[in-house]
Amino acid sequence: MTRKAARVYHSLPMNKGSALLVLPLALLTAVIFAACSSSAGRSKISMWEARYNDRALGRVTPDQLLREVGIKTDLIPPGKVGRYKYRPMTPRYITIHSTQNYSGDAYNHALALKRGALRATKRPGGNRIGFLTWHFTVQSNVAIQHLPCREQGEHADFDGPGNNYSIGIEMCEHRGNDIALTIDKTARLAAYLMYTYGIPLDHVVPHYHWPRISPYIKDPHKDCPHFLLDRGRPGPTWQWFLRRVNLHYSRLIPGPARTLG
Repeated sequence: MTRKAARVYHSLPMNKGSALLVLPLALLTAVIFAACSSSAGRSKISMWEARYNDRALGRVTPDQLLREVGIKTDLIPPGKVGRYKYRPMTPRYITIHSTQNYSGDAYNHALALKRGALRATKRPGGNRIGFLTWHFTVQSNVAIQHLPCREQGEHADFDGPGNNYSIGIEMCEHRGNDIALTIDKTARLAAYLMYTYGIPLDHVVPHYHWPRISPYIKDPHKDCPHFLLDRGRPGPTWQWFLRRVNLHYSRLIPGPARTLG
């Protein structure tokens, strides 16, 4: 509705009957919108699940699950750019992100991190080191590690628990990448990290979970990873993802697991 049309609409006299009519129409619109959102979420999940063959899944050792993830180590050099100083961490959470970069794959992100190309303004109440950093970038055919899991990244909430205590995983969205397989590989990686570092399932969280408290940011809760959220918030799609993580976690046969730094 244009502003002019809105002014004309609100200038019209409203009797009691027409006032009663507006409220049901508003409610009906809200119900239809919610139903459409729910249907879209179910349709999206169904498309992803069609890419999986869960009947073929069996029990695995931690090493076997890690091989399914397909980790490639390509760390930011210690003492350089986003690792110019050592910042130790005891991981307690796993934070899931999406890149929202439709041209860059996991290898592009690894190169950018190593070159220090992903800069951010260093300031109190904001980025602490002048660079963006995280631990893993996942796409359908590989998961690249950028930081040791016992070092802090700069990917969530500045000087908050998301950066201080969580392992950051970015999911790629570049053209040609299979989002369904990327999500499943991320779920396998999260399951492995849960097992290796003793992290419970309810500590696997979206970026949205960590509010970014800063005078420079209007909305503290980021819509990220946007394709796993519903209307910008954790909902049924996020719960589906957690079930996916738990599926792979439940496949694990207890045994030694290699730490990833």
